[in-house]
Amino acid sequence: MPDPRKHVVIIGAGFGGLSAAKELASAAVEITLIDKQNHHLFQPLLYQVATAALTPAEIAVPIRAVLRDQSNLQVVMDEVCNVDPQTMEVICASGARHKYDALIIATGAQHSYFGNDGWAAHAPGLKTLQDAYQMREKLLFAFEQAELLVKSDPEKAKAYQSFVVIGAGPTGVELAGAVSELARSVGSDFRALDPAQTRVVLIEAGDRVLPGFAPKLSQRALRDLEGLGVEVRLNTRVTDIAAGEITTDGGTIRAENCIWAAGVQASPAAHWLSVEAGPSGHVVVDETLRPVGSASVYVIGDTAKYAPEGKALPGVAPVAKQMGAYVGKRLAAEARGAVLARGFRYKDVGSMATIGRNRAVADLFGLKVTGFIGWLLWGAAHVYFLIGFKNRLFVVLHWLWAYVTWQRGVRLIMHRDPVKPG
Repeated sequence: MPDPRKHVVIIGAGFGGLSAAKELASAAVEITLIDKQNHHLFQPLLYQVATAALTPAEIAVPIRAVLRDQSNLQVVMDEVCNVDPQTMEVICASGARHKYDALIIATGAQHSYFGNDGWAAHAPGLKTLQDAYQMREKLLFAFEQAELLVKSDPEKAKAYQSFVVIGAGPTGVELAGAVSELARSVGSDFRALDPAQTRVVLIEAGDRVLPGFAPKLSQRALRDLEGLGVEVRLNTRVTDIAAGEITTDGGTIRAENCIWAAGVQASPAAHWLSVEAGPSGHVVVDETLRPVGSASVYVIGDTAKYAPEGKALPGVAPVAKQMGAYVGKRLAAEARGAVLARGFRYKDVGSMATIGRNRAVADLFGLKVTGFIGWLLWGAAHVYFLIGFKNRLFVVLHWLWAYVTWQRGVRLIMHRDPVKPG
């Protein structure tokens, strides 16, 4: 006899997808969770894998392990390539088709180079564990090359010791500070290399770093970055990126290392659904987190554009988690024959970013905190939201070791033929 319970399909096991799945744990529904990876990734700490502070196992956990006790859910590792709203089916790369009564799209976002896709080869971004692996190897390889060339070709060595980060949002600021500290950490391991010669340049098209934060916190972050030796260039636009060279409207920078943190593009969900999309491809949703005219499809997290009172919510983890929980509650109510009357309301608890050792800015419940206290709050918040006790313990131990010794413990180049810069 067919199961009368509704079938909910969730695409994506990020913060939003997992929150929705967990909220439906006790609901009278059957759930299929589809993700092209087998793990949930804690993206806010991905840059620490890229800069040799943490291992991938400490910020990622198998999806099946997280949801193993949820009897109404099955996990499918596959890549979604389309959605057919007419037949109410999700179409996967494997050829599988999953029928749904309700669909939750939580597919996140990818890098956007604003039409200059050729820049990606020279300025990689940071979204996946593979990105982090490659970036870590490129950064560590750069110091090795600088050591080899410092006497025979000082100018080339200087280029290998130069790092450019494009975009001064939280990811860019944290990466710039982490690269500066990485240079200090590895410096004592080299004989010919002078860590003081390492150059880190942070480029921002706007007039301040951390534009989403209060101006006071942006100013403090700028001072902290400069205190770490980071060269911050505001009101500067990148016009071209080539191997070993970044061209801006303020001049050219020779650097063998360039990292992109300037923009994102939503997943192709709007194309799948043939619905209105925002400028960056986000699906425009109403207060129920559904595209206009859709009764059975919900879009959440970085894939969605929800703008209460005309101001779009930011693409951050707390927004995705709350959206996922809201949709889960809504579908659980429907399964009981009830209706969740209220629309989605985001509870903004604040924002935070770390610049480096003892340096962070935080705006929590309207309280603005900087310096060492802000750094402790940032660390506590990130450890709290990590999934799994073991992950939390290992992250804390790694941070304590790095704090006491000034050493980063994951400085390994795994490939015999390292990833070549540029």
